[in-house]
Amino acid sequence: MTTTAKIAWTGISKRFGAQVVLDGLDLAVAPGRSLALLGRSGQGKSVTLKLALGLMKPDAGQVLLDGVDVTRQSEAERRASFRGIGMLFQGGALFDSLPVWENVAFRLINADGVGRAEARERAVEALSLVKLAPEVADRYPSELSGGMQKRAGLARAIVGTPSLLFFDEPTTGLDPITAGAINELIRDRVTSLGCTAVSITHDMASARTIADELAMLDNGRIVWRGRADELDHADHPLVRAFVTGQSME
Repeated sequence: MTTTAKIAWTGISKRFGAQVVLDGLDLAVAPGRSLALLGRSGQGKSVTLKLALGLMKPDAGQVLLDGVDVTRQSEAERRASFRGIGMLFQGGALFDSLPVWENVAFRLINADGVGRAEARERAVEALSLVKLAPEVADRYPSELSGGMQKRAGLARAIVGTPSLLFFDEPTTGLDPITAGAINELIRDRVTSLGCTAVSITHDMASARTIADELAMLDNGRIVWRGRADELDHADHPLVRAFVTGQSME
């Protein structure tokens, strides 16, 4: 029996003017699996995520969520489909004018219609899951370190108990110790939730920690895919360059 992919990009093409970004992209992630999408800058990794989130539309192909083509859904149908998705943005993307708990509970209050008292309670609980103390809830983002902001962003991503999580460069700008802690938190939360995860990262230590599988995107297509423990033995030159940090030139 074939398992329907949790998220799949099928025959996806996307161009901006004369620039072809995605050229027949095929990528599927099974339920409960964590995949890291690797690739050089400008190869379409962020576009791939934006297509999955409905922030862009492909020129051709389908984005399937639980087997349903979300590119053909109405706005109301997409909103319903995306209720089970959480996102950790690269820069944290916290609202400076809101206290941390309201940042975490933003979707609960503004999209899901949860009352403020319950939303705050759930936000504090989510903050505890990423090892932030209850008193952090009433602070503002500017009062937090970069690592704490990432943790708050992760709390916001998981507060709705999502079945699908996206991570965009989750360790960018963090020192190695803090980055390692964030990676472990991500892995722990994904495992605890039993959800599917797709991550974009240039950080090989992060990819090895948070992903079951890795896929290399180049020239608009997946050129290699394998388990995390196969990374060191991959025979693709671009994968070897990523692992060793060597130039392709």
